Amino acid sequence: MDTTLVTPAPVAARGSTALRQLYLARFTFAAVWAVLLFTSARTLSPLSVTLLVVYPLFDVGCALIDARATKPQGGPARALYANIALSALATAGLAAAAASGIPAVLRVWGLWAITAGLVQLIVGVLRRGMTGQWPMIVSGALSTLAGGSFIAQAGKDNASLSALAGYALLGGIFFLLSAFRLRRTTTQ
Repeated sequence: MDTTLVTPAPVAARGSTALRQLYLARFTFAAVWAVLLFTSARTLSPLSVTLLVVYPLFDVGCALIDARATKPQGGPARALYANIALSALATAGLAAAAASGIPAVLRVWGLWAITAGLVQLIVGVLRRGMTGQWPMIVSGALSTLAGGSFIAQAGKDNASLSALAGYALLGGIFFLLSAFRLRRTTTQ
């Protein structure tokens, strides 16, 4: 009988693999979500309201997975738990804002984009020693800026949700870039 000793991958490599898979899932979700929202961006229909509520809920799930996958590395768990709380609040806020119209939704989304962007920026900086985090740092900074623009857009005539679709797609692209960068480190 042949016995082979299998040694587990280093914790950092396992964390990178888990993050890569999570980032690919986030890209896929964001791309599909953006297309669906863009098709219904002019009004608050049952589809668009459902999409608006599902997006931060998905973020809650992703942050939980991220925190669990990277906890053995001493990852930025506190910031991820703050993101979970912010996204849960955003879910409730968006559900309530949908009853008041698109401008209210844009204000809530904008506030969430600012705060979640700051958290993403902090997490990226805390993980800066890990390859693949520069897109997360840039994405967090851009999210913070975009949040302000959503709040400003809420005060204009003909406010639309279409900018949120572009925001989600761009964020997904940054996750894809990070996944590719993480792939390079786990295959080298």
